[in-house]
Amino acid sequence: MQFKQLFFLLMLGSLLLVGNTGVVFAVPEQPKHVAPKLLLLKDAIAITLADNPGLAAMKIRAGALAAVPSQQGSLPDPRLSLNMLNLPIDSFDFNQEGMTQLQVGFSQMLPFPGKLALREAVAEHESTAARWQVEEVRLKLVRDVKTVWWNLYFTDRALEIVARNRELLRQFVDVAQTKYKVGKGLQQDVLLAQLELSKLHDKTIDLRGLRRNQVAQLNALLDQPANSLVQLPQRIKETLVEITDESGLLMHAAKTRPVLAASQSKIDAARARLGLAKKSYSPDFKLGAAYGYRGGENMDGSNRADFLSVMFSMNLPIYAGARQDKAVDQRTSQVLQNRYELDDARGRVAAEVSRALADYQRSREQTRLFKQGIIPQAAQTVASMLAAYQVNKVDFLNLVRAQITLFNYETRYWKALSQGNQALARLTAAIGKQRLFDDDGKNNWN
Repeated sequence: MQFKQLFFLLMLGSLLLVGNTGVVFAVPEQPKHVAPKLLLLKDAIAITLADNPGLAAMKIRAGALAAVPSQQGSLPDPRLSLNMLNLPIDSFDFNQEGMTQLQVGFSQMLPFPGKLALREAVAEHESTAARWQVEEVRLKLVRDVKTVWWNLYFTDRALEIVARNRELLRQFVDVAQTKYKVGKGLQQDVLLAQLELSKLHDKTIDLRGLRRNQVAQLNALLDQPANSLVQLPQRIKETLVEITDESGLLMHAAKTRPVLAASQSKIDAARARLGLAKKSYSPDFKLGAAYGYRGGENMDGSNRADFLSVMFSMNLPIYAGARQDKAVDQRTSQVLQNRYELDDARGRVAAEVSRALADYQRSREQTRLFKQGIIPQAAQTVASMLAAYQVNKVDFLNLVRAQITLFNYETRYWKALSQGNQALARLTAAIGKQRLFDDDGKNNWN
């Protein structure tokens, strides 16, 4: 009894000591999990256009090229010269010889008329091409963001479908086990359902890995850390508007696609270079004037007069066969090269429009078929077979097959919807637009 009292007193003293020293034992607060904000497609596009470093670099390059034309169109800087002429080296006396003088001169190079204008035109066309290239990069960024966003959206829906089907198969397992326990079912039915559950678990693992990759791709476009959490809305507008005006789309693409406008600007620049090469047969001029101060006196005692010099010079293009002729041939070939590149670009753009439209129309037809026909029929089949299985009118294997068929068609529906919107994104970029339809559903290309 005394030992227990002593132990109690020691424990009480320890508690009092801790209280007097002000030590407080607190349970650390657990960090609260904050769900990421829903990333709408329009928000993803806005973030990308504002923060993407590749687009920012292209804008800066275009801004730098915009400063070139005025430089190329200006005269060369004039030259100021300070000279000492005819200074005798025996005495270094400025007054000894009559031809000794201190000279200050001014000269200006004058290109042949038209050359400066052509140089400025070359730089202006190159600057215009750079601005169009910025717009092309902008369109491709929007297209890429839409593509990754819709891929991620499909993955989320696929994970949702897999989770729902896993729950249904668990119910099938329960039904099969109940029937097996009462002697009305087969053990193979239970094993079959468990096998299908394992397959769905494997599918879940694949989809989660795919989602992590897609999130990393989207974060790269958004200029965010690769492991940033991304959450998309669960439901969006599922309508794919009918598009049949392929001719109108092709005509609009030929007029407004930035890559074609950039190619045309490159042709204009090449033509200006060709004109400049032809101008190289004409000489450039140099004009100058100099004032020479002379010290000392003439033999008759008068002060020596100062000198005024006027200079004119020009280059002589006497090696035209080796220089000017070859320059004209070079620039002519470059004009032809740029023309062929424009024709090739037109063909590629037309092919992009046609392929994207074909993919869009196929996906649109598939989504309508799945939504309005196959999926409702498959769901009715599963419900009917489940009821029939419970009364031993349908075997378990057919029931499982029917559920798997429904699962596959539900997944294919969201895949088709995602591919349709991705095709729409490619089509929109192919014709040189950021949006193909306005908020009222009207097209933006007519």
